[in-house]
Amino acid sequence: MERELEGRAAIVTGSVKNMGHTIAVTLARAGASVVINGRNSIDDAKKVAAEVEAAGGRAAICMGDVTKEADVAKIVDTAVSEFGRLDILINNVSSRLAKPITEITLDEWHGVIQSTLDGAFLCTRASIPHLAKSDRGVIVNLGGVSGHGGVANRTVVAAAKAGLAGLTGALGRELAPMNITVNCVAPGHIEHEGEPGRMSQHFIERPIPLGRAGEASDIAEMVRLLCGPHGHYVTGQTIHVNGGWHIAT
Repeated sequence: MERELEGRAAIVTGSVKNMGHTIAVTLARAGASVVINGRNSIDDAKKVAAEVEAAGGRAAICMGDVTKEADVAKIVDTAVSEFGRLDILINNVSSRLAKPITEITLDEWHGVIQSTLDGAFLCTRASIPHLAKSDRGVIVNLGGVSGHGGVANRTVVAAAKAGLAGLTGALGRELAPMNITVNCVAPGHIEHEGEPGRMSQHFIERPIPLGRAGEASDIAEMVRLLCGPHGHYVTGQTIHVNGGWHIAT
């Protein structure tokens, strides 16, 4: 599979840190050119861009908020103007909120839904005309176990992530005639940069069957597979990468 994405161009939203960062570098290692996106961490974006180029890919930076149509248009235009094409869209942006539902304000509810669902909707809609020109267009949405596992105090995150799974299935059917695949990767507990050992309560109460936390690379390699030629007969699916957590009792 080495360099199987050579000549292809990708957008990875929310790619200045954590999972998005790892996905961007992993796609570059496979040969892809990558648009790095964040809202305001330009210094972090420059560091990720340098890593992308060191991994053998081309990098472009486009800062912007994926919940704003004008910013999304700018992100997509950057891919097309810098790389001449767009083959891959990774919808990675999402806000997290851990609170009992009785303590969640309407603004907080809207904020999580907007970052997760509105962002995926706007980026997908803007990207489709360009993805349709590729011989193998790909969309990967980053979901999560909250949308599938009945997690307490994560109601708005669960609603947003479950919405992504539903969106994925509908788009998989709708975009198949354009030869665009759409899948959702649902991570479990992943060790994040700067947060070693941090574990949410639901993973403590219900241990991971494989007995360890996941790494960002576990998610990134699944994304890479779905973006490449060996994953192109998979569409409309939510793929759980969580050490068996979602089937544990």
